[in-house]
Amino acid sequence: MAPQLPEYAIIVAGGSGTRMQHDVPKQFIEVAGKPILMHTIERFYKYSAAIRLIVVLPQEQLSTWRELCRKYNFKLFHMIVAGGTTRFGSVKNGLGAVIGEGLIAVHDGVRPFVDTETIQEAYKTAAATGSAVVAVSPKDSIRELTQEGSSAVPRAKYKLVQTPQVFQASILRQAYEQPEKEWFTDDASVVESIGERITLVEGSYRNIKITTPEDLILAEAFAAQNQQGA
Repeated sequence: MAPQLPEYAIIVAGGSGTRMQHDVPKQFIEVAGKPILMHTIERFYKYSAAIRLIVVLPQEQLSTWRELCRKYNFKLFHMIVAGGTTRFGSVKNGLGAVIGEGLIAVHDGVRPFVDTETIQEAYKTAAATGSAVVAVSPKDSIRELTQEGSSAVPRAKYKLVQTPQVFQASILRQAYEQPEKEWFTDDASVVESIGERITLVEGSYRNIKITTPEDLILAEAFAAQNQQGA
């Protein structure tokens, strides 16, 4: 039996508060008494206390994050890395902290409600296939924009992509050695561009990305449910 590969998680938290209509970067906004980013880190430690966590933040936010960790007495171990000017650059910087082979999950810092079962399935699938991208089916009807206006498309043929997105380290490193392209929207698109196949893993509608003020209302509700179930 092959030895289990070490598991890493690169949590990318480079957002601002603009769309939130907030003067605090969105990963630092409080939900249920502590910053969103702390909830996200806790989800991965709930999955495995042995996970190797790398948190990528803008250079100008590093001292703020250290202060928040002291303020909230947040002591879960993680490495802090300064991000780049784009998400691509930030993931690449996070990759620089990974040593040797392993399985690497890349996750949005403002997705604090990912299920541990989802994380587990993603790592398991990536170990077997090289990649695992969490996604859900769209609930709404979808229309494609055309030169004439728009046309209906069958939603059963589409998936909404979430994170974590997990890859074998050698694959992710090779993908991030190439120059950044404008159509790279996530790690799956970067990896797919070097000819690797992407395997999808079923996600959850609770695994929201907190981006707008309306998302904060849902986040508080989900956090309250988690506390009741604890």
